Amino acid sequence: MFAVWQLIDTIIALYMWALIISVVLSWLVQFNVINTSNRFVYTIGDFLYRITEPVLGRIRSVIPSVGGIDLSPMILILVLVFLRNLLPNILGLR
Repeated sequence: MFAVWQLIDTIIALYMWALIISVVLSWLVQFNVINTSNRFVYTIGDFLYRITEPVLGRIRSVIPSVGGIDLSPMILILVLVFLRNLLPNILGLR
């Protein structure tokens, strides 16, 4: 059971990093620090968009942006941290 918990914990941690990198990348593109005409940047951005947008889109449909600021990544990170802390208790590891 411990191995299952470690696998799930690692997947959640990797997804949180992908979410953070996606947000930072979107800021860099918005402020013209990097350009999406670069094939490498476009490929990374497209990959991150495809893995984060399905979940973020559902959160955005429930919670609108506040003053032009998208709060969905922060809410998703809070939910993922809550899940990481809750899983050991559910699996009986604590």
